[in-house]
Amino acid sequence: MTTRRIFKITDRKKISKKTLNKAFHHWYYGHLTCFSQEHMQTFGYLTSMLPIVEELYDKKDDQKEAMKTYTAFFNTEPQLGSIIVGITAGLEEAKANGDAVDGETINGMRAGLMGPIAGIGDSLIVGTLIPILLGIALGMSTGGSPVGAIFYIIVWNLIAYFGMRYLFFRGYEMGDKAVEFLVGAQGSAIRKAIGVVGAMVVGGVAATWVNISTAFELKNASGKTFLSLQKQFDSIYPGLLTVLFILLCWWLMSKKKISAINTMLILVAIAFIGVLVGFFNPGLKY
Repeated sequence: MTTRRIFKITDRKKISKKTLNKAFHHWYYGHLTCFSQEHMQTFGYLTSMLPIVEELYDKKDDQKEAMKTYTAFFNTEPQLGSIIVGITAGLEEAKANGDAVDGETINGMRAGLMGPIAGIGDSLIVGTLIPILLGIALGMSTGGSPVGAIFYIIVWNLIAYFGMRYLFFRGYEMGDKAVEFLVGAQGSAIRKAIGVVGAMVVGGVAATWVNISTAFELKNASGKTFLSLQKQFDSIYPGLLTVLFILLCWWLMSKKKISAINTMLILVAIAFIGVLVGFFNPGLKY
């Protein structure tokens, strides 16, 4: 007599193509949803991940818990950043199947990638592709022809749509295949490297776009300046005030848990008082 053993195989959860398409279109149309200085693309990310989470988790409590991962601040170059959304979709699928992935791992990768992707995307898309397309369009618009404008609108939207779509689905495939890699020693090293690169990008952006200087000077009886505070700062540490203000913002938001909006209001108050006492000079003439 032959005894047969039947093993019950539990099927892994798989995000449907329809849901992936829906998630992509939510990101494509809504990455700037409810855009603000405090949240940037956070709500656009939420709208993109919502259909994925709803399909992967049956219970409302599980859906709410999963969505908490994507409430953190997020901002990157939206076209190239589609790959990040796709990667997290794949990781969320792995998490729903009980793999060694949790919300912290997903959010760590998400936060670590957004800086480097923004740096690459801004130089590649905003700094290279768009100027090239605009240059061609302007040449076609000679004499007031509308062909240039039509060319730019059509070509840019086609490149943006299909490029973002490819990156989103490619990221989803990478997220699914990279689970074991991400949770291992190599993955830990990669996340640390991404964090370092992200910090370098943030530092580079701060050094390039933030410039704070003081107009405070001491003059003698003849009106000649004998002490320029800014020159003294530059002789000690060029950009010292800029560094101090960046550290102040970091301290307020990271240590004191003050929101970005309230931090900006504090900076406005500091600037207003500084102008009144002559420490800052806005360069305005009336």
